[in-house]
Amino acid sequence: MAFGAGEGELTGWAVAKAGPIASGPLARVSRPVPAPGPKDLVVRVEACGVCRTDLHLAEGDLPPHRPSTIPGHEIVGRVVAAGAEATRFALGARVGGAWLRSTCGVCRYCRLGRENLCPSSRYTGWDADGGFADITLLPEEYAYALPEDAEAAQLAPLLCAGIIGFRALRRSALPPGGRLGIYGFGASAHLAAQVALAEGATVHVLTRAAAARELALRLGASSARDAYDKPPEPLDSAILFAPVGDLVPVALAALDRGGALAIAGIHLTDIPVLNYQEHLFQERDLRSVTSNTRQDGRDFLATADRIGIRATVTPYPMSQADRALADLAADRVNGAAVLIPDGAAG
Repeated sequence: MAFGAGEGELTGWAVAKAGPIASGPLARVSRPVPAPGPKDLVVRVEACGVCRTDLHLAEGDLPPHRPSTIPGHEIVGRVVAAGAEATRFALGARVGGAWLRSTCGVCRYCRLGRENLCPSSRYTGWDADGGFADITLLPEEYAYALPEDAEAAQLAPLLCAGIIGFRALRRSALPPGGRLGIYGFGASAHLAAQVALAEGATVHVLTRAAAARELALRLGASSARDAYDKPPEPLDSAILFAPVGDLVPVALAALDRGGALAIAGIHLTDIPVLNYQEHLFQERDLRSVTSNTRQDGRDFLATADRIGIRATVTPYPMSQADRALADLAADRVNGAAVLIPDGAAG
């Protein structure tokens, strides 16, 4: 196919100059389709989720790793061509691309099954062009097989929001039947909550958006309050999805003895000074979440299929990616924003 020879053009959005979303950091671009490497897949994009990490990259909270990068790392698409050594997927197969793009495979972290900590790790939409475009490249070893019978827009948020939320849930060390607090309730949180509820947890949601609180209650949360409110009972575990450092002491203070707080975001504003007795004593734990392993992705996608996770999705035409990011920045998105090709069904 022409794509396999590096011919043809792709169209999409790139971060032209990082800055506040109101300054218009994204620009429309047309570029030659790059020739795939030996183990690359050329993928026609069916849907791409809009992650808060994309917003951090556009606004400069994450320093760009390369100029004029196309964001997007929740990619659902079809293989239209492949490198000479790419044999996992047939032409036409539906595949998913996620945040983790490559690792070295030989460092101590990779050898221990902790590839998310690989110092040489690379990321889709940060180190290489992502899915805010009609065509993208994915390394086949880091792509996921996806079901044929699901809507592309439903699958897209699973590939980062879902996977990272799943890892954050595991990092929170929630005991069986435990009491979980979720701070912030966007794309990742509303998927992690469904896993926790299916596993028998009591879930308390604390978030500033009234629509998000309503969604939490519809999904089965026992309570939904403002982000700075106290939950109705002590928490065994908590996850902070909101990138707000001020909430770290709030969430720690809400933990019962022996509880753990997992911080799920790649970016967080500064954390205020913690008081040891109030926030950390009685063996409370504070943990970060760094990317994910491919096994996390496989485990979560299997779990999502088994329990029937359903994403709450707001679709946007690919031509309105800048508006999708602006709405995300202003908390106007309930659930997950997803870009779909112009003219495609929502």
